[in-house]
Amino acid sequence: MVVTFTVTDGEQGAWAVLRVSGELDLMTSPVLRQRVHDAVADGRHSVVLDLSDVWFCDSSGVGVLIGARRLLRSCGGELRLILPARGAADGSHVNKVLGALGVRRLFDIHPDVPSAVDEDARPLSA
Repeated sequence: MVVTFTVTDGEQGAWAVLRVSGELDLMTSPVLRQRVHDAVADGRHSVVLDLSDVWFCDSSGVGVLIGARRLLRSCGGELRLILPARGAADGSHVNKVLGALGVRRLFDIHPDVPSAVDEDARPLSA
């Protein structure tokens, strides 16, 4: 079984937007880690990770998200996650994993890109 994992670069104003799709796990998380590091190396210190199309996330994926938050904060930047709220039965897997591990409150979570890049928008509650 071949699992497709992609990270697509984009920009919205001052924000670098990385759209992630597929499984965020031990095999794929180094790709996302490198893409975040590349964005920071390019001087992008405001990063949105759109995780709308991530259907699986394990502890290594969570580790990359926490590491990205730490990296961006260390350079005076900011990380925002997009984890759309769907129904209770089909809500974001990443959202459920972050909640189960008790680390969701560490992140500014938004339902979509326009909300995430809007400086006046308030993140969804933890």
